[in-house]
Amino acid sequence: MGPNDFDRFVANNGDGLVRTAYLMVGDLHEAEDLVQEALFKVAARWPRVCRMENPVAYTRRVLVNLALHGSSRRSRNRAELKATPPAETAARAAHLDIHDELFEALAALPPRQRAALVLRYFLDLPEAEVAAALRCSLGTVKSSTSRGLKRLEETLRPNHHHRSIAS
Repeated sequence: MGPNDFDRFVANNGDGLVRTAYLMVGDLHEAEDLVQEALFKVAARWPRVCRMENPVAYTRRVLVNLALHGSSRRSRNRAELKATPPAETAARAAHLDIHDELFEALAALPPRQRAALVLRYFLDLPEAEVAAALRCSLGTVKSSTSRGLKRLEETLRPNHHHRSIAS
């Protein structure tokens, strides 16, 4: 990948970055804004980023940092704006293939647990890559995903504690 390949990089990875951001923040418009901000930061460093072993992982880490940085403001906004999204937003979000019940349970998790689960299970990243993206230890990733899965299971299957979501 060379210095002039940024447009191709965005075309190949933009949708996945939006899906990741959407799962982390729960709002399509905000997800698109976060991706745009992350790509702006990456573009400013593109000559260096394009030489990295994994520019997507670097971009994802920038995106995760942006998503986690404003999480308290977003949760406050969501609490204040508990309205049904406009039909256009709902239609645009439908292509993300996220079951409403799962999405609501995921959105109720603390931001770092949600980010760990999104990166580990929705993106199927190895624990080491999740740790790098979240800038935390492997043990923190393991405990965050374990606690997050337990909370999801309790929310989604309150009467079926013997069955694990991760299985």
